Amino acid sequence: MTTHDGAQRLLAFDYGLRQIGVAVGNALLATTQPLAVLRARDGQPDWDEIGALCREWQPDLILVGDPLNMDGSVSDMAERARRFARRIEGRFHIPTAMVDERLSSFEVKQAQREAGHHGDYRSKPVDSLAAELILGDWLGRS
Repeated sequence: MTTHDGAQRLLAFDYGLRQIGVAVGNALLATTQPLAVLRARDGQPDWDEIGALCREWQPDLILVGDPLNMDGSVSDMAERARRFARRIEGRFHIPTAMVDERLSSFEVKQAQREAGHHGDYRSKPVDSLAAELILGDWLGRS
């Protein structure tokens, strides 16, 4: 996996075993927006859906959240997310980068609660918002 300082169009993925959040962004304009929540079966996405997103948005770089343990060590989920990123890079020939996302889903849920949006995260998943947070974190560091 590589970093790509000249990336303009970005896709970000919040990898999960049942759902994968997707966000899109533009580095030049520093804009982000949640895009979709893709279904996964035991972490396996519909690769055709991911391919369609790549063709539609034509990203220069794909970011994938890296769910490290709180102490910074590599979790089983981090290994799976890294494998997901390598598969994207191999299948679609688009550079990928991992972004530390230890608290992204928690932060999104907390922000939703603070905004008065209490409720069932299964019917209104936050995965695309978590992907947007991953994208925003990367833009803030670049």
